[in-house]
Amino acid sequence: MADTARPALAATRSFRLGRFGREILAMTALFAIYKFGRLLRPGDVTVAYQNAARVWHFERWAHLPNELAEQRALLSGHGIVQFANTYYALVHFPATIAFLVWMYLRRPGFYPSVRRTMILTTGLALVIHLAFPLAPPRMLSGLGFIDTAARYGPNVYGGDPEHGTLINQYAAMPSLHVGWAMLVAAGLIAATTSKWRWLWLLHPVMTAIAVTGTANHYWLDSLAACVLLLVVCLVPVRAQAPVAVSGELASSPVVPV
Repeated sequence: MADTARPALAATRSFRLGRFGREILAMTALFAIYKFGRLLRPGDVTVAYQNAARVWHFERWAHLPNELAEQRALLSGHGIVQFANTYYALVHFPATIAFLVWMYLRRPGFYPSVRRTMILTTGLALVIHLAFPLAPPRMLSGLGFIDTAARYGPNVYGGDPEHGTLINQYAAMPSLHVGWAMLVAAGLIAATTSKWRWLWLLHPVMTAIAVTGTANHYWLDSLAACVLLLVVCLVPVRAQAPVAVSGELASSPVVPV
């Protein structure tokens, strides 16, 4: 009996590992398409600065929080601004990847909805980045902003945005730092039952503060990302069959995150 069970168990494990590997490759491809797709932008830097002026004036008209005031508050402490720089530069991708891996392995019933939401949100954000180039606040030195990453580190961007070949520094709207952080928080809140699960909302809150305080994004970029994520989540989808795991059906329901 044991001899019969071993090949079946080995086959199941091999299937899961193969499927997991394909998911990793698929998500890696998504990130690569997003990163390199943002480079397919029109070269008109003037438009990016014109859009920045429009966003800045709209925010003042709408009485949104002032990014310059927030940055000055962060600059009151060297450790605070360096923490914000580090959170912006080093938490974004690792946290998102860890979330996707955990959801796939531990909450497979939720994973298809999470994957779909991330793909659609990222794809739509890419379209907006290409259609609406936007210079981030850190480039508006005339208003008093400084590039905190360049001054205090760590810095993920090159010195000259016009000569950076791998990063489109004019893709500020919407902020996928905030969009993905909100998806991570929403997914973990939906997929867990702990009374402390609402603390996951601290991640998008801290991300929003970090991206605006470091002058990498406007508050409107963060709001746009949240609205985009909400729209994607509200799009109806066909019911999906439960995901099979190790020969049994996953207990987690497939619901939109």
